[in-house]
Amino acid sequence: MRTSRPCALLLPLLLVALALTQNGAGSHWLQLFDTLVYAPNTWEPRFVHVCYVDTTQVMGFDSNSATAKMQPRAPWMEQEPPEYWEAETQDVLYSSQDDRKLLEVLMNYYKHKKNDYPTLQKVLGCNVENNGSFLRGHYRFTYYGHDYITLNEDLSSWTAEGKVGQIIRLSWETDRTAESWRTYLQGKCVETLRRHLDLGKETLLRSDPPQMYVAHQVRPGGNVTLRCLALNFYPAEITLSWRKDGNNQTQDMELGDTRPAGDGTFQKWAAVVVPSGEEQRYTCHVNHEGLPEPRILRWEPPQPTTLLILIGLLLGALVIGTAAIFLIWKQ
Repeated sequence: MRTSRPCALLLPLLLVALALTQNGAGSHWLQLFDTLVYAPNTWEPRFVHVCYVDTTQVMGFDSNSATAKMQPRAPWMEQEPPEYWEAETQDVLYSSQDDRKLLEVLMNYYKHKKNDYPTLQKVLGCNVENNGSFLRGHYRFTYYGHDYITLNEDLSSWTAEGKVGQIIRLSWETDRTAESWRTYLQGKCVETLRRHLDLGKETLLRSDPPQMYVAHQVRPGGNVTLRCLALNFYPAEITLSWRKDGNNQTQDMELGDTRPAGDGTFQKWAAVVVPSGEEQRYTCHVNHEGLPEPRILRWEPPQPTTLLILIGLLLGALVIGTAAIFLIWKQ
């Protein structure tokens, strides 16, 4: 029996869902994550709800917090009036009650106890173009890795795994639950996302172009690693690729994950191993909405004039140092 903690269980689902925001430059996602978990020595399950716009958390709820109310997680969300937060709190409490009933059914079916940390997770969201028109949506719930049910891309049918998951799928198909979710994803979800984008437009709709350069590292055996780095860019969508004599090197390229830099921007790298002496045949191609056009970079070897200047400075320092030592010795 697994005893994974809720944070460890939530992380893969969170990363997968947020990875969706990397697809389709010029579009925006609203993502909602719910986690309901029992723990030993607790009467009530803990319910955590977080809301993201693209990769920025904008609001959240935790039933274990002192206030147990929906709270702003981004500065611009503080513009919302008190009645907005009261309504959001009521909505999330209502949703948590439904999730709790489902969690208890699944626990009874699998005979799970609280010390097993039984966990129900739910993720849903909608994707819109820059003009606000709907592109796609998704919905998925997972129980502790045993069962899951996913709304397919057509927003009309379900994919299920696990015995109870199949039972729920049949029930939802009978009740035409997919239609309700499709209406929500194409309606209220899109309206909510548009509102968030309007309130946080100075941050969420900005475009910070990447700072780019190519690093050169000699490997054991004589080959060279060329690493193309893109730093301090926003939004997170970016494309890095290496080409040799104009031909793509996708299969031979190592591509790093797009990672937050900690200051609201992102960073990414792409590396390729090349024979020493052939570095100039390789070019790195960078495409980002903050750039007026795609950039092409090469590794630039140190210029001879730069080397001569450095050598001259070192020799000058050596002469001055020698003269100073001689004068001190003479005195």
